[in-house]
Amino acid sequence: MVIKDKLMKEKLENLIKETLKNLQIEFSDISLEHPADLKMGDYSTNVAMVCAKKLGINPKELAEKIVEEVNKRAALFEDLRAALNNVEVKNGFINFYLSQEFFIDNIKDVLENKNFGKNNLFNGKKVMVEYTQPNPFKPFHIGHLMSNAIGESISRIVEFSGAKIVRANYQGDVGPHVAKAIYQMLKNENDTSSVMAESVSLVEKADYIGNSYAKGNDAYENYEEAKKEIDEINRKVYNKSDKNINEIYDWGRRITLEAFEEIYKVLGTNFNYYFFESIVAPIGLKIVHENCESAESPEHSRRIFEKSDGAIVFHAEKYDSKLHTRVFINSKGLPTYETKELGLTQIKFEKENPDLSIVITANEQEEYMKVVGKALEIMNPEIASKMKHIVHGMMRLSSGKMSSRKGNVITGESLIIESCDKILEKIKDRDFTDEEKEQISNDVGVAALKYSILKQNIGGNIIYDAEKSISFEGDSGPYLQYSYARACSILEKAKIENILPSLVFLRSDIKSLKSSDFHIFEIEKLLYRFSEIVERSAKEFAPHYIANYLVDIARAFNAFYGNNKIIDKDDSMSPYKVAITLVFSSIMKNGLYLLGIKAPERM
Repeated sequence: MVIKDKLMKEKLENLIKETLKNLQIEFSDISLEHPADLKMGDYSTNVAMVCAKKLGINPKELAEKIVEEVNKRAALFEDLRAALNNVEVKNGFINFYLSQEFFIDNIKDVLENKNFGKNNLFNGKKVMVEYTQPNPFKPFHIGHLMSNAIGESISRIVEFSGAKIVRANYQGDVGPHVAKAIYQMLKNENDTSSVMAESVSLVEKADYIGNSYAKGNDAYENYEEAKKEIDEINRKVYNKSDKNINEIYDWGRRITLEAFEEIYKVLGTNFNYYFFESIVAPIGLKIVHENCESAESPEHSRRIFEKSDGAIVFHAEKYDSKLHTRVFINSKGLPTYETKELGLTQIKFEKENPDLSIVITANEQEEYMKVVGKALEIMNPEIASKMKHIVHGMMRLSSGKMSSRKGNVITGESLIIESCDKILEKIKDRDFTDEEKEQISNDVGVAALKYSILKQNIGGNIIYDAEKSISFEGDSGPYLQYSYARACSILEKAKIENILPSLVFLRSDIKSLKSSDFHIFEIEKLLYRFSEIVERSAKEFAPHYIANYLVDIARAFNAFYGNNKIIDKDDSMSPYKVAITLVFSSIMKNGLYLLGIKAPERM
């Protein structure tokens, strides 16, 4: 019988608990982990040191007593007896070494189980994930790239864990940034008319709109007259009261949204919903007014919003001393981001009523989102309990520069293009068609960026090194893809040589293997952990566990490949080595998918 990784851990924990109970030692919190050094066992616990300290006895002597009792109890159960090879004490830790039979059975389990790695953590749950959030009239910047990589990966991990995923994208199609771009386009009326011609490419149009925003923003910050004009344009955009402005607005909104779609295609994202500020703002306004101190409707008993100097605010510090006051409707009667968030939340739950609604943003939005969350908690605690806000850090370039050679600020889109171009240069002399080179450079260039974002804890800042990110060796996305492609090449050669993956000869006489020279490869000691890693990533909404795990198995597989002749008709172990290679390729492909990274079979 195969003992799977999670079940194995549970069995060992129970075994330790029963042993301690038999030794009349009260202890319930068993810490059983995988040692960083595989030579120190497959599982390890410090329980002897912790208990010895509490009891005031020698930890080494207690550890040896525990091991003696563990071996006695394990011998009583056939599955544990077969799965455990050795239990020993090293430096006060009790280390468990799994048997050859355990690893062989787990290789067999992966070969037979197309759903290996999946879990039921979110079974029957509907989870909405909102991410990316680029604003029309502005460039697709690095923060959007980070949000997209993180959001897409979390969506896939949670979906892999049983949930029905609803992908959402919330975009600011109204607000000061729109007015700034339109202001500049109105100033450059002739240029704007020329760019709007059908003969101009989508990229050129989107660049023109983005540059207009940058110039308009500069004018807003430096010239009082421009600021007044932009504020008036902003009011007219909300009210749709000016035909000329409406025409430019409709065109600019359509063009930038189309440009974003081209980026989503490259990144491999498809959204179920696109929510816009222009739609949710009126809903949010209604919510705030109905819950304001001046509201007359008796159905709203909590007057949480208050008037202040012509604006409407929420004094969140009244409910939580760690929070602060924020404006929800400004003195001009316009809704702020906070009010729009309330409208967005309502429309999300009206349309899908998810069991969990995840919002992914940069950490600079964390504090205002806490205030929104508190307001929502007071008005609708049931919905608030289903909300989760995940924040990511910022990306900086290792060079320290955040602008391109042309002097423009580096955008997320320009990083994607640069990364893909660098990969294309690396593979230009390889034996691929031009079409294949284009596809590989896109897949690998995007992988380089996504992995650089996902390999670290989401909340931390990232130093992006362009050259290291595109390396086919070491800690990089292309290295993982290259390792997968190598495995595919080996499997193709094995097929030609008619050496098929098999465990038959091994399963025929497991007992004799225990005294034979059969070698447990390091890669086997890592492959079976995939399910455990995925589940942890899903529980913590943390893709970096998968990213780091994939690097570990890639290194182990490449060492396995370097130290062993996998395809050898004269080697009776060759079918098993091919089986290991097939399992590695399957787990690597699934792992890359969970990171939102494609797995090319040739590189």
